[in-house]
Amino acid sequence: MSTEVQLLNVQIDGVWLQFPKGTKVIDACQQAGKFIPRYCYHPKLSVPGNCRMCLIEMGMPKMTPDRKPVLGPDGKPEIGWIPRPQISCAQDVSEGMGVRTDSPMVKECRQGVMEFLLINHPLDCPICDQAGECRLQEFSVEYGNAHSRFLERKVKKPKNVELGPRVTLDAERCVLCSRCIRFMKEVAHDDVLGFVDRGGFSTIACHPEKTLESNYSLNTVDICPVGALTSTDFRFKMRVWFLKETKSIDVNDGLGCNILIGSREGHIYRITPRENNDVNGNWIPDSHRLNFKVLQDGSRLLHPTVDSKKSTWPEAVAAAHSQLKAASKLAMVVSARLTNEELYLAKRLASALHITLHDVLPRVGEPDGILIPADRNPNTAGARLLGATTETPGSQLKDILTGVRNGTITGILSLGEDLLECGFTHDDLAKLKALVATSILPNATTAAAHVVLPGAAFAEKRGSMININGRLQRLNKAFEPAGECRDDWEILSDLLSATGQTHALHSVEDVFRSMSQDVPAFEGLNLGKIGDLGLQLLTKPEAATA
Repeated sequence: MSTEVQLLNVQIDGVWLQFPKGTKVIDACQQAGKFIPRYCYHPKLSVPGNCRMCLIEMGMPKMTPDRKPVLGPDGKPEIGWIPRPQISCAQDVSEGMGVRTDSPMVKECRQGVMEFLLINHPLDCPICDQAGECRLQEFSVEYGNAHSRFLERKVKKPKNVELGPRVTLDAERCVLCSRCIRFMKEVAHDDVLGFVDRGGFSTIACHPEKTLESNYSLNTVDICPVGALTSTDFRFKMRVWFLKETKSIDVNDGLGCNILIGSREGHIYRITPRENNDVNGNWIPDSHRLNFKVLQDGSRLLHPTVDSKKSTWPEAVAAAHSQLKAASKLAMVVSARLTNEELYLAKRLASALHITLHDVLPRVGEPDGILIPADRNPNTAGARLLGATTETPGSQLKDILTGVRNGTITGILSLGEDLLECGFTHDDLAKLKALVATSILPNATTAAAHVVLPGAAFAEKRGSMININGRLQRLNKAFEPAGECRDDWEILSDLLSATGQTHALHSVEDVFRSMSQDVPAFEGLNLGKIGDLGLQLLTKPEAATA
């Protein structure tokens, strides 16, 4: 039984507002539209209160001798202001509390803190990777002085220090906020970072005989408010203001972490996490954010082929249909990495081609207890819901393989999978009279296929997926597909048309609309209604069946 949360009356810059008990003062001010600058504070980490940038003026109600608040002419408590500033990150709101965020004392405190932070900070913004998204740079303009009174020699600290295989430290830029230390201890559960030395010589370092090699190490770069921690992979590659940021989801496992794709002119330069408290919070594994380089692979399939020869799309689609139609019995292997829209069309194509045996390849790994689940496919729940697989993914693969080996199955349509990963051998593929494959990279299946249709990668298409928790999320296009590659829904739509079926599917929105009419779970929805953070579609996705 849920208990009602107590609301407390708080005065912020002269306006009385109500906030739930337990709300931090810094968060209450932000909810009231009063941003408090901060370096060390992060809502997903513990509160150290060590940067002092969030200082405010605070007071409590004046009390009568019998411990009752003194009320002013407006009927509200009169505030007795504390004569010294307080940090807002470590203080919860309380009944009758007063807060001033822009008083003369607060402004003077912020200027003083900024002056101390910049005493030893190098003036290298033009060559700093953090330029354009640096809190120190922004706050120095908004809250700092226009000049420096510091005439002494700056303290020099280590530069270009490799803390681990993916993170580089420039200690001169560090403001000792301890965000990285707390993240590694509290979230990544790898207490490898700490402060060494004292006073003006303090710096971040790894513990003796340890390195920062956690699969979550790059999250320290994301939360570093200055340019102290940088991504070794992204370092000096591109200025952030040139990047186009596209909201999308990760497709490396069943959780579907929310991400921002940073791209320019069809090239991905980095992937960073996007906050979604219902999915991944503020974090993403390093292995997932660096897996985009497959899109820039030099061996990428860029045009359709028929019998290993370059072909046009109309010729390739016609050849694929001819091959599949000529097979005595067909089977279909579908990837659970496809979107719901593509899986829906795949199921329709299976019906049009009278394919009764079809399944997905399950991918299972050891969960890490943080963000990586056991299911390494991003859309297993969607495959179940749309009938691309059974309640037990992979259960029909053995029947398909047996049919190929005994000669009852003579053709296979492989959508985004390498059949060798499904248990097939090169000899099995050689037996097939018809093998049509879609893929983005060459593999054993595309090498043996009679027709190869190059599809689009995750950053090159739109659509939706359902994660392991039943949450419907949206995949967004960052740029157009490379070469002559096409969206998989377009490929499937053309194959469907080749079978003689008429349809009015001219965009991915049309496919979703058709899917929402045929599948009750999607009724009343469209891609726009999914929103940036997704919506809960299934309560028990593991039980979803066609």
